[in-house]
Amino acid sequence: MSSALQPSTRHDAGPDATASYDPANYRPGRTITEWEPENEVFWRSVGRKVATRNLWIAVPALLVAFVVWQVWSVTATNLKDVGFTFSTSQLFWLTAIPGLTGGTARILYTFLGPMIGQRRFTALSTVVLIVPLIWLGIAIQNTSTPYGVMVIIAALCGIGGANFASSLANIGFFFPKKEKGNATGINGGLGNLGVSVVQLLTPIVITFSTIAIGSAQHKKDGTPVYLQNAAFLWVPVLIVLALIAWFGQNDLKVASTPFSRQKVIFKRKHNWLMTWLYVGTFGSFIGFAAALPLLIKTTFPAYSVATYAWMGPALGALARWAGGWIADKLGGAKVTIISFVGMALAIIGVINFLPTGGGSGNFFGFFGCFLAAFFFSGIGNGSTFRQIPVIFRNQHLKGLTEGTPEYAKALKQSEMEAGAVTGFTSAIAAYGFFFIPAMFANFAVTSAMWGFVAFYVSCIVVAWWFYARKGAEAPS
Repeated sequence: MSSALQPSTRHDAGPDATASYDPANYRPGRTITEWEPENEVFWRSVGRKVATRNLWIAVPALLVAFVVWQVWSVTATNLKDVGFTFSTSQLFWLTAIPGLTGGTARILYTFLGPMIGQRRFTALSTVVLIVPLIWLGIAIQNTSTPYGVMVIIAALCGIGGANFASSLANIGFFFPKKEKGNATGINGGLGNLGVSVVQLLTPIVITFSTIAIGSAQHKKDGTPVYLQNAAFLWVPVLIVLALIAWFGQNDLKVASTPFSRQKVIFKRKHNWLMTWLYVGTFGSFIGFAAALPLLIKTTFPAYSVATYAWMGPALGALARWAGGWIADKLGGAKVTIISFVGMALAIIGVINFLPTGGGSGNFFGFFGCFLAAFFFSGIGNGSTFRQIPVIFRNQHLKGLTEGTPEYAKALKQSEMEAGAVTGFTSAIAAYGFFFIPAMFANFAVTSAMWGFVAFYVSCIVVAWWFYARKGAEAPS
């Protein structure tokens, strides 16, 4: 028997059962070789404390990774004001490109994270984000910086979005089934707050000369601003968070899985179905968050981007936490369907309030409906991530008897596949960050919005047929 687990490790141990666990085997910075969150004795004695510590270190690291990923969504709105001559279409592309690289890197991070471990991968993936931020801070001070250079920097900033895939895949291993929805909701939801944090703080910090490194840029009216602050501010924060992760988190041996075993998810139908649904929820959340600042500035120029843009992502991020918790109580599929119905109705509302036929439109109607879209996307983000482990657990354990070796093996396989699917779905959904601003750059806003509504209808059908209806193939 491993020294990590002493006498009683039975899954059927009663509430009065006792066990002795050596705290040294679970201290920060160690690789944990034995981990049984479904064992109530283990979970109450050791597991909850260790899992909670790892979760709350992961959250701020993920939040700042989202800051880096989304920094261009608000930076792009200031470039013309200080003398850059990029077109509106080029600015939309600068906000879209981080989504392309973020989604692509997420595919890699999905499988690398469990192979390397939560502690090491969180630290390394956090500290590398310093590079694009420093380059951005330097480049943005010179209005003659070529557009091609800005494109490269935007692409490198996109790597920040990849951290989500590894973080969610790893954190899921720490928690028992009954708490996975809440745990991933906290991690994903508070991590998603990085979107609103960067959109809220950037307009403020770029006015501070006291923290500026480098020269000021000047708006057309002569007002000095320090756009580099939006990048340089986060460099020391990233260094601190990387150190905290390195010394404070744990790697789980049970989560260490080679790609040769993880790739089985590409044969699983429910991997692709849940990817479709998560594209609809998270893809919408992150795409709308990237596009909204420029959409406000170009469609309703009389209203302040700094005042309004951050509210939607904040609401969606907090709703994600709630979505995971509600799905734990009511079932993920039902909540997912509600989220898509709400999103479809909200976007129809946005369409009705847009300027048309020479009219000025209604900003507050437009913005209120966008807030509703963010809210329901957040609810769906939480519920879909609750569905994934339930689907794969039920599929693998069907017909098996708890306590048997076959059951234990199938349970471990289901957790590995659920973690890989969680990361992969988040990777594909991240392309929403690219496609939504790109659609606004190339199509009429109204046409793009109706395309979103049609997609949400398809998601409702998929969620109902496979997961929610009576007799569904994989109720979740």
